[in-house]
Amino acid sequence: MSLDNLKIALQYAMPKHGLSRLVGKLAAGKGGVLTAFAIKRFIKAYGIDMSQAKIQDPKEFATFNDFFTRELIDGARPINPDVNEICYPVDGAISQQGDIINDQIIQAKGFNYSLETLLGGKAETAAPFQGGKFSTIYLAPKDYHRIHMPIAGTLREMIFVPGDLFSVNPLTAQNVPNLFARNERVVVIFDTAIGPMAMVLVGATIVASIETVWAGTIAPSKEKKVTTWTYPSEGENVIHLEKGAEMGRFKLGSTTVCCFPPNTIEFTEGDGPETVTRLGETYANVTTSKATD
Repeated sequence: MSLDNLKIALQYAMPKHGLSRLVGKLAAGKGGVLTAFAIKRFIKAYGIDMSQAKIQDPKEFATFNDFFTRELIDGARPINPDVNEICYPVDGAISQQGDIINDQIIQAKGFNYSLETLLGGKAETAAPFQGGKFSTIYLAPKDYHRIHMPIAGTLREMIFVPGDLFSVNPLTAQNVPNLFARNERVVVIFDTAIGPMAMVLVGATIVASIETVWAGTIAPSKEKKVTTWTYPSEGENVIHLEKGAEMGRFKLGSTTVCCFPPNTIEFTEGDGPETVTRLGETYANVTTSKATD
């Protein structure tokens, strides 16, 4: 058995939820010098550039989670203000992106998975995105782990989908079928100037939690079934986030999947698998007139 095959086999065998929850508790603990030591080792192991972080001294982080979700200095990620351009929502690298065809999204060569399943299993949720575009971005351990809005939007719906907790690194994506539609995830649907937009925050092995700015920690959850929250479109309780605003964060690395309706955007020419993404830079161009209405 090759080393790669062994790594995949171990993922099937290990108690992924239990391990992830244990790591989550450790990452949330205030360990003083031990926490600082762990952060220093992590920075060295993954070659993390701390020069753009608001807090740069490992000793100043109370917990490992505080370090992992560190805030950047003002201006580190300028947001393209053009309403006719969509911005990258995260730092990371494109895993796959392209067309959604017959409810299928490309995961890796030889592997597709269902859009409807990804978004929680309801045809009506997936319907606006059928025939549209998707983009999957992988966040490596070294990346900035806050997630921002690629376009201004008003929150319509949030869906928690329980599931497995496989790693979402490139090796696993190339070997575990239906990876992003089988892992635990949080789906959010926003109404935007170009129509609805879905953002999927995918959990993974040792991802301690997935949070949103309006609801706090959504995963891990004791829920064993798909759970949906709906939000008003007008009135004082409306949740509207401007382009570039923070919308959530991962405590330890994972993946985002964004979905757009048909005939609304075209991705930047030349971008594709392994393209490095930087929050705020141009990701796609709007092809509908709605954004300027």
